[in-house]
Amino acid sequence: MPRKPRRNFTTDQKVAILRRHFVDKVAISDLCVEYDLQPSVFYYWQKQAFENLAGAFQPAVTTSSREKDLEREVDALRARLTKKDGVIASISEEYVSLKKTLGEP
Repeated sequence: MPRKPRRNFTTDQKVAILRRHFVDKVAISDLCVEYDLQPSVFYYWQKQAFENLAGAFQPAVTTSSREKDLEREVDALRARLTKKDGVIASISEEYVSLKKTLGEP
């Protein structure tokens, strides 16, 4: 007897099925018949959901090490730019004072 091809449910589909059980109180057996699922698959999804549930309550903003490295690089570049601006201002001031001393317009 040939095997059925394996179906892949998206994350959104899995969440919708689990939500129907927990929120709408649809029996697991009814869901398994409706979606042609093995109960063990449903219980595996339920286990995964509960194991990862803590992530739903953590702050959504987390910076990766790559983002932190980029922030440090941006800060370093800003510091260099500020230093260059200071040097340019100093040279410009010196240039203007030399022009005044030499009497150029």
